[in-house]
Amino acid sequence: MGHILALDQGTTSSRAIVFDAQMAVVATAQQEFPQHFPRSGWVEHAPADLWQTTLAMAKAAIAKAGINAGDLAGIGITNQRETTIVWDRASGAPIHNAIVWQDRRTAPLCDRLRAEGHEPMIRARTGLLLDPYFSASKLAWLLDHVDGARARAARGDLLFGTVDSYLIWQLTGGRVHATDATNAARTMLYDIHKGGWSMTLCALFDIPAAMLPKVHDCAADFGMARADLFGAGVPILGVAGDQQAATIGQACFAPGMVKSTYGTGCFALMNTGDRVVTSQARLLSTIAYQLGGKPTYALEGAIFVAGAVVQWLRDGLKIIPNAAAAADLAMTADPEHPVYLVPAFTGLGAPYWDAGARGAMFGLTRATGPAEIARAALESVGYQTRDLIEAMAADRAGAATLRVDGGMSASDWTMQFVADMLAAPVDRPKVLETTARGVAWLAGMRAGIYPGQDGFARGWAADRRFHPAMADDLRDAKYAGWQDAVRRTRTA
Repeated sequence: MGHILALDQGTTSSRAIVFDAQMAVVATAQQEFPQHFPRSGWVEHAPADLWQTTLAMAKAAIAKAGINAGDLAGIGITNQRETTIVWDRASGAPIHNAIVWQDRRTAPLCDRLRAEGHEPMIRARTGLLLDPYFSASKLAWLLDHVDGARARAARGDLLFGTVDSYLIWQLTGGRVHATDATNAARTMLYDIHKGGWSMTLCALFDIPAAMLPKVHDCAADFGMARADLFGAGVPILGVAGDQQAATIGQACFAPGMVKSTYGTGCFALMNTGDRVVTSQARLLSTIAYQLGGKPTYALEGAIFVAGAVVQWLRDGLKIIPNAAAAADLAMTADPEHPVYLVPAFTGLGAPYWDAGARGAMFGLTRATGPAEIARAALESVGYQTRDLIEAMAADRAGAATLRVDGGMSASDWTMQFVADMLAAPVDRPKVLETTARGVAWLAGMRAGIYPGQDGFARGWAADRRFHPAMADDLRDAKYAGWQDAVRRTRTA
């Protein structure tokens, strides 16, 4: 009973990681799954793909670890946030593909609600801006566009959930319909001050409250995974949205600490303690984690495209064979040939929140080649990180150091550029699996095999610190060029 299984269901792949009693990684399994793009700006997943790849990877990781289900003290779940699934209460069958957080189809609905003056009320209750990014408008779209869905929902036949809820439902054989406070806080239906679903917002989006899952702390009893799945029942003891799980995994437990996760997108969270900070720079106020019934809040800046820009280089332009090759190619670019890529493939996130913006490239000449494009793609991550950190600084004192994680943080070249753009140190931890580590700690703490917050924080260790090395005039000139490129790209 000394192991924890962390299930990390992400935007492009599902992973499972087994941790031992010392929180060391014992085994990992990962599988990508298809992305569906029915129209421009639309992004969907097949719910069956999310569940089947998660289950398969869980079994694979357990087998690789050489353990059985009886050796597991618990399961932790972390997930892509905001992605919206509706399924039948009796059969468990989804009524439509999952609408992914990146999807922009509900921009017209958000525009209408904004024009009607609802955004201040929404922001006051949820800490969120009125944007297609969040779940509420996606859920409303499903009820409005799937034949018979509204009538079925009104009868109580349909359930809504973010990906964590759907996995809990599947793992428990439909016995538990639940979520945690961090995922609930991303739906745009949850009052982060009162700690419950807002009936005012449910009425605004015409969402039957009976569809909504029960909300728990991040470390709580979420039910028992079915014995037939792994050979024995295993308790689900920890749940957190991926960015909040990474915040926990980076031990950002003190107000003012900041982490930035570079996955498909990039998400920076600053711990604001027990106080909800209302941003003047269009950042989000959200729940960082909730333990013992007490929420800890955060400011969040969301960039929609970070690692996804490298996937675009690989799969769209086909100028690199794999993600690791992007930095090698970028290093061969002509330093006297500046190119800017604004990767607004599905709109711009914080601090711009321009759902209508689309990707653009500036500074192209006949001499522009794959190397310059690759460098511009990687540099866009550094520029966008600076956008977020400067927005945080406008709201309150920024952090002296940024803790980074996620797949893209393994790129020394990219992290050095981030440090150069911020003119501040960037710390990369020894354990890069901070998202899975965070939710594993939640489950292990609940199971009684891992230490409390203080003990966990003492175990955090840096692998490398990146110190800024770029001259101030060059840094300022490059960032000014980025700001000009963003201005040219924006629609609002």
